[in-house]
Amino acid sequence: MNVQQPPGQLPALAPGLLARFVAIVGDKYAVTDADAQQPYLVEMRDLYRGRTPVVLRPGSVAEVSAILALANETRTAIVPQGGNTGLVGGQIPHRGEVVLSLNRLDKIREIDALSNTITVEAGCTLQTVREAAAEADRLYPQVLPSEGTCTIGGNLSTNAGGTAALVHGTARSHVLGLEVVLADGRVLNNLNKLKKDNTGYDLKNLFIGAEGTLGVITAAVLRLVPRPRSRETAYAGLASPEAALKLLKLAEQRAGDSVTSFEIMARMGIEAVIAHGPNVRDPLAKPYPWYALIELASQQTEGLRDTMESLLADAIEQGIVLDATIADSLEQAKAFWFIRDFFGEVQRRIGASIKHDVSVPVAAVPAFIEEANAAVVKLLPGARPLPFGHAGDGNIHYNVTQPAGADGKAFLARWDEVNAVVFEIVRKYNGSISAEHGVGVMKRDILPAFKDPVALDLMRTLKKTLDPNNILNPGKVL
Repeated sequence: MNVQQPPGQLPALAPGLLARFVAIVGDKYAVTDADAQQPYLVEMRDLYRGRTPVVLRPGSVAEVSAILALANETRTAIVPQGGNTGLVGGQIPHRGEVVLSLNRLDKIREIDALSNTITVEAGCTLQTVREAAAEADRLYPQVLPSEGTCTIGGNLSTNAGGTAALVHGTARSHVLGLEVVLADGRVLNNLNKLKKDNTGYDLKNLFIGAEGTLGVITAAVLRLVPRPRSRETAYAGLASPEAALKLLKLAEQRAGDSVTSFEIMARMGIEAVIAHGPNVRDPLAKPYPWYALIELASQQTEGLRDTMESLLADAIEQGIVLDATIADSLEQAKAFWFIRDFFGEVQRRIGASIKHDVSVPVAAVPAFIEEANAAVVKLLPGARPLPFGHAGDGNIHYNVTQPAGADGKAFLARWDEVNAVVFEIVRKYNGSISAEHGVGVMKRDILPAFKDPVALDLMRTLKKTLDPNNILNPGKVL
């Protein structure tokens, strides 16, 4: 997999047409300088690099509409972009497309605490939305490590998941209404706050997870939930993923929907974080093969600590948990979460990594990990599997680190081979090759081998209907 090479280039944008695009946003908000464009052209893992004649930064929905109307009229390809935190290349202009950055659309339009909704523009960061909700004594329940950079528009376009999807669901679950600019420049105004609206097709779900290929999301009405009054975080040592699922089952039996997060981590990743993270300490006195990070949250102000303590005591007595500790402060809870959140960053420090964002039924997580580990090591002796992630909803980030001392470029050249091995095991368990990161270009060409052909045909029909001139993020997803 030659992940750094774009698949061909588009003709240069004519100077007169470029000037027309620039005039819509004004010179100040049209980025043509090559150095200034770089933050929009390089994917965060440096797997993909693009080029563009201009980055357009509209400040209103009307400007987005005008840009798309002109693009549709002139058959100019557009790549919508939020915080540029995507991991499958969907936000990069691989072929010299115009970049449409939504970052200036960053207003909180309304908070309706009584209706439990917040209406925000696409360029708002996840952190901004969560903070605004907190000021209204509410919670926007999506949690991602990149919350300070990723935007709501990008989260919705990729149907992002995160560590709280176990109980709160993916980005799609949080949306009541959308404002979307279509390929021809028309604006679909579907910004309603209604929990019940049975007046025809649920159009908003066409655009969530479509990665900007069907329309450009410019604003959304998001569902809020009551802010928890208590929260407990625990870190447990385990012998295996099987033990992790037993602990998850026990936790759900005891605490129900109060189990808001359940993450698993292999020891190799913990050791890497301790070695390379800033001031990181091992939370437990002894090393264990696997770990679970458990979070409980409740509207009750008392009793949650007792629930967590009872849960862990019983799990230890039953031999499910080998050792555990509960955070005694907010700072200690943040330290536990830092270990999990740093998994993505630390892999850069320990060698080249071939990454997979897959999901299988929760019950199949242990068997999937065991079979994938064996198959990968058989294919690449010395390779170091590093599975971790959202075991509570079956989403495993199945990453494979190069053998110690091996050549990183040579290892990455085996990307497609490793994909084939891992994805066949995903198929065996009726899983998905993309759980929360999307398809982009990384998985576009292999999607037909794993997606129902009728579903693919319907997707192509929708694309042709909503974007007949193929100007919106062409070459992505399909």
